[in-house]
Amino acid sequence: MKRTVLIAIGGAALIGAALYALSNVSAQTDRIVLRDADPETVARGASVYAANCASCHGANLEGQANWRSPGEDGRLPAPPHDETGHTWHHDGDTLFRLTKYGVGALIKDPDYATNMPNYEDVLSDEDIIAVLSYIKSTWPEDVRARHNDMESRQ
Repeated sequence: MKRTVLIAIGGAALIGAALYALSNVSAQTDRIVLRDADPETVARGASVYAANCASCHGANLEGQANWRSPGEDGRLPAPPHDETGHTWHHDGDTLFRLTKYGVGALIKDPDYATNMPNYEDVLSDEDIIAVLSYIKSTWPEDVRARHNDMESRQ
């Protein structure tokens, strides 16, 4: 009887440990999912973009002129977020982290000089996802399909 109780307790502990390990793995693999086909999210994103992003990245996502060449201050101008830029070359997780924490944090260089602020204390996670969803919703279907394909391989 004592042996049966010990086996039961040991089995329960083993199952509990396995469930704990699996929950940690799934928590670490949670990914940002852009909702570019959700009209409510896209509308929210358009509004948040207009209020927080358009002054640098353009009302039509066109970015600043000569965005690939540093300006007089040594910093890169704001890139376009339309299909002519490189935004769609990055997965949703990368775009989210760049927006929330800033370029320096993303590349692990706290001294990286950029005009792009981080939005960690400005926008909620849902607002950031909405903005990125809005941006993606404006891309042509072939670009969105390429982005979706990249996302599915991550």
